[in-house]
Amino acid sequence: MTAIDEITYESTSRFAQVRDDLRLHYHEAGVGNDTTIVLLHGGGPGASSWSNFAKNIPVLAQRFHVLAVDQPGYGRSDKPTEHPQYFVHSASALKDLLDTIGITDRVHLLGNSLGGGAAVRFALDYPERAGRLVLMGPGGLSVNLFAPDPTEGVKNLGRFSYEPTRENLEAFLRIMVFDQSLITPELVEERFASASTPESLAAAKAMGKSFSSAEFEKGMLWRDAYKLRQRVLLIWGREDRVNPLDGALVALKMIPRAQLHVFGGCGHWAQLEKFDEFNRLTVDFLTDGVE
Repeated sequence: MTAIDEITYESTSRFAQVRDDLRLHYHEAGVGNDTTIVLLHGGGPGASSWSNFAKNIPVLAQRFHVLAVDQPGYGRSDKPTEHPQYFVHSASALKDLLDTIGITDRVHLLGNSLGGGAAVRFALDYPERAGRLVLMGPGGLSVNLFAPDPTEGVKNLGRFSYEPTRENLEAFLRIMVFDQSLITPELVEERFASASTPESLAAAKAMGKSFSSAEFEKGMLWRDAYKLRQRVLLIWGREDRVNPLDGALVALKMIPRAQLHVFGGCGHWAQLEKFDEFNRLTVDFLTDGVE
């Protein structure tokens, strides 16, 4: 098992050619642990597995074999612009990654926002491969009953897509969190450098367009949520301005074995804003022996 202080970006960085036309980048830690957990990041500008989960990976790797995947179009993964509905696209890419690196057992999935939607799509499309789900403000399951659509976060995401400036990126990032001190100049610069490349901008537009494509119903995950048979932990920030808290209610009603944990003083990034509590909650949920 790798020591926490030995888990760095470089030491965990991996690539896999999962198809002739798709190479994925991911981080791997906790090699030798019996149970695999896949981490899927959100869909904001400049997002990647490391940007979302760098601090969580070393903690989770003490108990699990961790795969933190740059979803297609993000991080250092390839950025195709011709693809099916995005959740289908990402879920099938993950299945190909697991096949490529030889993981055939069930994997737990932890997904934030867009990654939460991809995790659910994976569980629906490949139920024999999916273990328990930890979903933080998941896209596709969040149906706002009271909050208006589009939300503040979605509006700011669209604003950056059409006018990709540092100012618009910072405005988007500040919507993500309750604790504004987390949005540092270094974070803004790092995310902007990644998000503003022509390839990233084109991939982001293709991702957004896929939600209004002929397969748009594949993104309406709440309609099929009743099919999920594994235990599901929904995690929400009370102050989430991207997928507001009332969006959890339909998923909580529809998923047979769901539970909901709400953090006060927390926005859309529970894994960072409630770091210690989030890690304990996740580990306890995934290691509880009750099936």
